[in-house]
Amino acid sequence: MAARSKANRILAAVLIPLALLTLAGMAALWPSGSKEGVSLANPYSTAPGVTFDTGTIQSVVTENCTQGLSQQGTGQQGTGQQGSNQQGSTQQPPGQGSDCTFAFTEPDKGGSPVKVVINPDVASSHGVKPGDQIRYLNLSNAPGATGSQGSPAYIFVDFVRTLPIVLLAVLYAAVVVAVARWRGLRALIGLVGAYFVLANFLLPGLVEGKPPLLLALVGSTVIMIGVLYFAHGFSARTSTALLGTIFGLAITALLAAWATDAANLAGVGSHDAATLVNTSANISISGVILCGLIISGLGVLNDVTITQSSAVWELYELAPGSSARKLFTSAMRIGRDHIASTVYTIAFAYAGAALPILIIVMLYDRPLMDTLTSAELSEEVIRTLVGSIGLVLAIPVTTLIAVLVVKATGIRTPDAVPVTGEVRDGKTGTKHDDGHVHTDDVTDTGALAAAALEERIRRTAIEPMDEPATRRGRRADRGWTPSP
Repeated sequence: MAARSKANRILAAVLIPLALLTLAGMAALWPSGSKEGVSLANPYSTAPGVTFDTGTIQSVVTENCTQGLSQQGTGQQGTGQQGSNQQGSTQQPPGQGSDCTFAFTEPDKGGSPVKVVINPDVASSHGVKPGDQIRYLNLSNAPGATGSQGSPAYIFVDFVRTLPIVLLAVLYAAVVVAVARWRGLRALIGLVGAYFVLANFLLPGLVEGKPPLLLALVGSTVIMIGVLYFAHGFSARTSTALLGTIFGLAITALLAAWATDAANLAGVGSHDAATLVNTSANISISGVILCGLIISGLGVLNDVTITQSSAVWELYELAPGSSARKLFTSAMRIGRDHIASTVYTIAFAYAGAALPILIIVMLYDRPLMDTLTSAELSEEVIRTLVGSIGLVLAIPVTTLIAVLVVKATGIRTPDAVPVTGEVRDGKTGTKHDDGHVHTDDVTDTGALAAAALEERIRRTAIEPMDEPATRRGRRADRGWTPSP
């Protein structure tokens, strides 16, 4: 504990000024919260007499659109053939008209079932079935909008997904807490804090036109400081991981700033970006993209740095007699495996998120290079590359810092048996005249663990007879006597 306190003091000399500088930057960049100059129509606002209602589907029918709309307010189930023999406005000439999907829905607020028209894209892709909970627009009380005049009175808006999402969230929290226990619970609470910073600092700051690079760096650093220390506690290994994370963030931010300008990422291929352009003159789409490039890699970057820091500490505690070079080499073997798997993780995560765009671009039958550099995919490609470079460089830096810190703790172990003899096994180490393999001669991580265990057992066996007389005297005072 004393040795780790010493390491914490060394790290505090670096991290405390950095944390104070970050908090000062956060205070200077904190948004005012004013939305003056922002003009964005709320898609969920309604006209007088119009409401958003919810209900459960009882049955689904496919009817002629005109006939179905004329019967929409009656709440009676019918079929498409019922209106084919009727005369008047409901009868369509041969070859004209189309079929629509209607869902007879029982309102949650009570009352007779209503006939909700389902959007064609929903009906043709996912579809609706009895038992589904939906949200629909109720126009029955709006002036001049009734089913008898040929306009729909009840229009499908969306599915109600509250129950499955809540169940998944509860299951996720239960699994995390069951496996990671209190540390998992603290991580979940830290995630809530991270979203608070995102919603109250980063997003309003972008709306008000604050510098996006500084916003991303300050906000990401605050999130990482809070999440790491809250989830993993105040320790030397956590501080080491934080230093490595901040280094990775800095590299990612520099690359993102250069790539956004060099690749001319303007967001022209995104409908949401086009909406933001017309919302406020203060919002910079390039700045939003830059901020997104930095934030998107936070989770994976935190993962690799805390893992590398923990790996160095575990290896050192297993073999405290290892030299700094041997410790770094062993930890980097773990880091290289982590790099390989993490690169796949980032690439496939972004590919999964952009799957609809990938399908559309694939159907264009364009050359591969034109596809990857197009407005639709270039942002995803650059995000993958920038995030991967930052985390790959963070691994050796975090490992080096962890080795320096763990060696600076001042832990001392009994001297090893003198190294003499010749190499018997080049893979697992050097076998000396005493018949043992020493930790500094091992080139394989698994063999390092075995050699360290053997060395500890050997030292435990010989220490009572080889220890200084003063220590034996102190043990004798406590009633200890060496065994024959």
